[in-house]
Amino acid sequence: MSKYLIILLFLVSEFVFFSCKTDQQLQKNDVPIDCPLAKKGGQGHTQEPFTDVKKYIEFLERSDRVVWQKPDEIISIMKLKGSERIADIGAGSGYFTFRFAKSLSTGKVYAIDHQPAMLKHIQHKAKETGISNVDIIPTESLAPKVPIKVDIVFVCDMLHHVPNLPHWLSLLHSQMDKQARLIIIEFKEGTLPEGPPERIKISGSKMKELVKAAGFQMIRENTNILPYQYYYEFIK
Repeated sequence: MSKYLIILLFLVSEFVFFSCKTDQQLQKNDVPIDCPLAKKGGQGHTQEPFTDVKKYIEFLERSDRVVWQKPDEIISIMKLKGSERIADIGAGSGYFTFRFAKSLSTGKVYAIDHQPAMLKHIQHKAKETGISNVDIIPTESLAPKVPIKVDIVFVCDMLHHVPNLPHWLSLLHSQMDKQARLIIIEFKEGTLPEGPPERIKISGSKMKELVKAAGFQMIRENTNILPYQYYYEFIK
């Protein structure tokens, strides 16, 4: 057998191998096939779910989200006085950032995110709408980066992306001031029309266990206000 024929057979076998990935391999290495985000035009639940920033912003700001995310009800149970300094970690398009800003008469919101394009969007929107109490803070990867003297750290629908959550929470605890509040919103387990794939969700019991192990004390939990998510509040 000539060496050229051997090379040809090798190339054919490689083509067949890469053309016949199973669903399991696709789920592990490429776009998760059970991901609701992917079905809506995104890349799945990755750190960069959309290649098109505009599409990602449209996805986060879609009108039907208010029905199940209930941002006004969330802000209401947070019982803001108006002077708080809030760190919105994983701010994304600023869905909660700008709602917080409007609720604070003398306070400030820090929009923290690892995606420069999203922070740029927030910065431009704040300038265009005349909102002056929003600051942006870029961070590397998904690491927390909370400024000093923050009263509330707010994390919504982001922690299921964090690869080493115990370390992340420990780092966050070291950055927060004593008596500062940590508010976590994540998707409940079970088949839901919204949220990440079941395999990457963090159950409520597991979340409480991890956050308490990091040094926080739970002060409030609400599993009824949101249809698809739980609301947990802790204090350092």
